[in-house]
Amino acid sequence: MAPIITLSNATFRWKADQAPTLDIPSLNIEQGQHLFLKGPSGCGKSTLLSLITGINTVSSGSLSALGQELNALSASQRDRFRADHVGYIFQQFNLLPYLSVIDNVTLPCRFSPKRKSKVQGSLDQEAKLLLDQLRLPKSLINKPVVELSIGQQQRVAAARALIGQPELLIADEPTSALDHDNREAFISLLMEQANQANSTLVFVSHDPTLESLFTRSENLMDINQVSGS
Repeated sequence: MAPIITLSNATFRWKADQAPTLDIPSLNIEQGQHLFLKGPSGCGKSTLLSLITGINTVSSGSLSALGQELNALSASQRDRFRADHVGYIFQQFNLLPYLSVIDNVTLPCRFSPKRKSKVQGSLDQEAKLLLDQLRLPKSLINKPVVELSIGQQQRVAAARALIGQPELLIADEPTSALDHDNREAFISLLMEQANQANSTLVFVSHDPTLESLFTRSENLMDINQVSGS
């Protein structure tokens, strides 16, 4: 199976005169794969996610995702790529505080006709179904997200990432605020949705108990030559 994400001699540095944060000779991730990415705090896991999704671009070498060489795209083209193809559960959630729960979840499909076209039925129905599967109380769906607990906001961020079946699911420490039962439900739904859409899942976590649930595990310290030097 052809890789959906390919890094080749890819480096990233925050400033031209700084040493690189990442130096990855080779990394291939196949379509439909569920990758567990681990490594200590500060080793560059979130930075790697930002490159895979085109938020940042490689300083040298190449990175392609879904057949697109991301550093060849303009900033606006990368924004469009992300809107159409990527469901991202950010570590800080990045929810819009002035919007309700339901409006936050449906937002990606309002920006991307491509993702909206994959939703059967209404956007609100699909959002409610995802939120129900993530065990968010129905009484909260019309509340502003600022009124929710951190764990509840985390589930809203997950539903927003999943809606519209994006080809690439990115999860940056997505279970850190969830208790054991909700963590199990969260992972189960994430895997189920990824399998249903044949999405590729890249999941960053410090929680070693989750590693065995994934088809592949990588320690960034092993593939990043900066950390090995």
